[in-house]
Amino acid sequence: MLDLKFVRENAELVKKNSANKNKKVDIDAILKLDAARRALIQESETLKAQQNRESEAVAKEKDAAKRQEKIAALKKVKDDFKALELKLAAAEVELNKLLDPVPNIADADTPVGPDESGNIVVRKFLEPTKFDFEPKDHVALGEQLDLIDNELGAAVTGARFTYLKGDLVLLQQAIIQYVFALLTDRAALEQLISQNKLDLPATPFIPVIPPLMIKPEVMQRMARLEPREERYHIPSDDLYLIGSAEHTLGPMHLDETLTEASLPLRYVACTAAFRREAGSYGKDVRGILRVHQFDKIEMESFSLPEKSHAEQDLFVAIQEHLLQAFRIPYQVVRICTGDMGGPDARQIDIECWMPGQQRYRETHTSDLMTDYQSRRLNTRVKRQDGRNEFVHTNDATCVAMGRLIIAIMENFQTADGRIEIPEVLRPYMGGRSEIGGNKC
Repeated sequence: MLDLKFVRENAELVKKNSANKNKKVDIDAILKLDAARRALIQESETLKAQQNRESEAVAKEKDAAKRQEKIAALKKVKDDFKALELKLAAAEVELNKLLDPVPNIADADTPVGPDESGNIVVRKFLEPTKFDFEPKDHVALGEQLDLIDNELGAAVTGARFTYLKGDLVLLQQAIIQYVFALLTDRAALEQLISQNKLDLPATPFIPVIPPLMIKPEVMQRMARLEPREERYHIPSDDLYLIGSAEHTLGPMHLDETLTEASLPLRYVACTAAFRREAGSYGKDVRGILRVHQFDKIEMESFSLPEKSHAEQDLFVAIQEHLLQAFRIPYQVVRICTGDMGGPDARQIDIECWMPGQQRYRETHTSDLMTDYQSRRLNTRVKRQDGRNEFVHTNDATCVAMGRLIIAIMENFQTADGRIEIPEVLRPYMGGRSEIGGNKC
């Protein structure tokens, strides 16, 4: 949520930013209601002062008849004050309702564009993989090697649920071990920070197993509840299944004031994620690219405001480091205003090359929210000089498991239908070098 004072003082900027983000919000209505609210506050303060004066007058009055008159006058002032407080509370509710969907201000280096056509590729790693045979997509490979079973998933649960089996499960576990070893290693993070010339401490990530369900009011404070039709809801308990670990990592410091010395706080979690993706039927429904349940390793951080850009750069550096270690071709994309999330000030995606589709597909995203999310969550930092301010938050995909597995399967396939295992993952798979064969 934006600071109301900022909206009041920068109304035209907020209007232009909202239009750039394709968000329909009524800034004029916010300003009008804010002016009315402030008038009510002033009137309330006037009545409060009058109430205090009337109370003093009652206390000093010795004449019984005059005292009753003053008590009656005091009662009227109290009633007026209570009525005004109710009007003020209603105005606050309505103002928050209008302010809630106003998007975060896009960062200065965010390209302005109407949709994904305005996104900018900023760098690439490796050329798209070339084969001297006709490459298969992950669906054909998964069926051939009995690693993916969509039909069984559909029969047991429904469309776009699936079973991963055998070596793909071991591959996923190997990826998890490799990633967690990196993110909890201070020396490895120091090296990454140095290589990318970032001014940050090498604070290791704290591994977390968070809840997979969240209260709607908390998810709303995360600015991630809408669109609700994308979420799985459990009416009996009024809980939502998370669409990403960030949904329950972000509120870990709900209504809390952190110390400056404790920041940055970095968390990593590997969880299942659930998305209904209403309205997307017919799109990428084969295989495991777009399913309703998937596994994901997510990074979350709470940082000082002046460090949050570098913190996002670190998250992107981690994403790139992992993909380079796996030797997967990718491109880094700066997301434009019309394609980015409402809470985001700066969004950077990574797209991996998928030979089965002969195109790059989004596999990673990183979101800098500045203080937009922490203002809603009331997560602050107490500075050493005594000042209190809102922290900045970042979240990012470390591994979208299904999509990374697709990239590995398709980029590392062989002519005879096997899949080579990226070298860095082989120690976590018993030294094996491939899936679907007996070579080691």
